[in-house]
Amino acid sequence: MSNFEPNAVIRGFQLVVVGTVRALTNPELFKYDHFRQAALAVAVGVAIQAIVQIPILTVKFSVYMVSFLVDLNQATWDNSLLNALEFISKSVLQVPFLLMTLMGYLTPTLDEIFMQSIYWVDRTYMQKHKSENPDTLRAMYYPNLVMYPTKGGSGSSAPKAEALLAFFNRYAKRVGILVGVYIISCLPYIGRYVLPAASYYTFSKHVGSMPATVIFCVGLVLPKAYLVRFMHTYFASRSLMRELLQPYFRRVKFTPEQKQRWFRDREGVLFGFAFGFTMILKTPFIGVLMYGVAEASTAYLVTKITDPPPPPASSEGYVESQVTWANKHDFLQLSLDKIDNVNVVSGEKDAAEPSPAGKKFS
Repeated sequence: MSNFEPNAVIRGFQLVVVGTVRALTNPELFKYDHFRQAALAVAVGVAIQAIVQIPILTVKFSVYMVSFLVDLNQATWDNSLLNALEFISKSVLQVPFLLMTLMGYLTPTLDEIFMQSIYWVDRTYMQKHKSENPDTLRAMYYPNLVMYPTKGGSGSSAPKAEALLAFFNRYAKRVGILVGVYIISCLPYIGRYVLPAASYYTFSKHVGSMPATVIFCVGLVLPKAYLVRFMHTYFASRSLMRELLQPYFRRVKFTPEQKQRWFRDREGVLFGFAFGFTMILKTPFIGVLMYGVAEASTAYLVTKITDPPPPPASSEGYVESQVTWANKHDFLQLSLDKIDNVNVVSGEKDAAEPSPAGKKFS
């Protein structure tokens, strides 16, 4: 549990609150097209959700008609079928949430929100510490990060079509696993053990065998619906965190192996942060509108779990140095009111802070 300790998860939850407050104080956040696109996603999501409901309502009507011919009072298959359809509709597909995630691949809005928020975090940090010795403050993130290209060079981002295909593959895999596990859990005799066993297999790789055993035992006594929701939220949290960090990884080019180690060393904090926002984003209608706030808060998160990047010309070795979270112990021990003291470094900080106003981020 070295990377998934409770203290790290709690700190991730705290960053949801602090990051959201910081993001909402940025007046530039509300000037982006995000909220117009989010409203469109809600409208499209409602339309698609209505289409999805057609087969569900058809099945419900069919079951209702069958009940006139067959006594269903002692039967359980009808409830299982309807519950499965509702589960797929509300918990697995989550159409508005899917549309907002796709927006990050189709338009630059979320990327712009991330970079503008990085600038705002730097500016807020300097204002809070303007009375202190400048040589003891951390370097700025925005001036150098904005110079990193999002395309080209070794380890460059995949083409849009390839990135979309990879996203749909991940989405289809997650949906297939959830639906498959749910269907098997409906089988007689062995069904009650399927979800606890799947939970143990999933969590033992990330939190260790002892906590996974506790989850397995609790899963044996909890109603299946609770365990299903918990597993779905866990997978959704991991997916959300990956998508929210895309603007950072488009610029700072990690190899797949380096990225895996980067996530592994920070997984406790990342899980707490993503789990908190997943619960917010699952709120009907309002959740979709908060996706941009989640992206803005991720900019604040990045400044807590990474070091300020050097200029691209001097970046050799920087990526490998970020794989291991050097300030993890100090960051997790800080009280919440001193959370900005992490990443305090000696040396020169950037003298100039180019304003993001009026420019497209790349």
